[in-house]
Amino acid sequence: MKITRKIIAINEEKCDGCGLCVTACAEGALQIIDGKAKLISEIYCDGLGACLGECPRGAIDMIEREANVFEEQAAAKHMYDREESLRACPGSMIQELRPIMAGEGKAAGEAAQPSQLKNWPVQLMLLPVSAPYLAGADIVIAADCVPCACGDFHRRFIKDRILIIACPKLDNAAFYVDKLTEIFVKNDIRSLEVPFMEVPCCGGLVRIVQTAMQQAGKKIPVKFTKVTIDGRMLIS
Repeated sequence: MKITRKIIAINEEKCDGCGLCVTACAEGALQIIDGKAKLISEIYCDGLGACLGECPRGAIDMIEREANVFEEQAAAKHMYDREESLRACPGSMIQELRPIMAGEGKAAGEAAQPSQLKNWPVQLMLLPVSAPYLAGADIVIAADCVPCACGDFHRRFIKDRILIIACPKLDNAAFYVDKLTEIFVKNDIRSLEVPFMEVPCCGGLVRIVQTAMQQAGKKIPVKFTKVTIDGRMLIS
């Protein structure tokens, strides 16, 4: 049923796809699609405008027009289904791994390099904030290009640590700030190391981690390590 009511309108020319409005919307009415914020369904928008104050570009307005009525139950089910889809994905099942020893799983004629990975999933988007392996952990939060550039990534960064990877350019930075804040609040993290690439956009990972620690009110020992495209360490 359609009625005349307040609902958001997005100016796509102003929107830069930062995603702050997405995390501000408790009903999940917004999504970043093709680099722009989109209202995915009128029935999920309550018209209260929690997203307005979060937009740094002034790209969201509240207007009055004919629209489908807000359906609170449908919005709640939408958010539940979205969270469940992440949990149900086989690739996001929580696993604690035993590092592979040298020679295990070695194919004929192949010199296997032992894996040091202790946890799954590793992608920050999929990682449960209360995964048991986070409690009291030493954590590496790496930009996801770092393992491609760093030939000894396992030995250098993740031996005896929990690994989290994220891309500050292609992923939702605001969502990652909030998720890391929750991880820092809920878990007694012992230490952090943040390997990031020398390319300018990758510095965003440093800001994400710093902002999350500030929001969480936690002083966690942290080390930032810049990695060049050819795998050298500029900060160590």
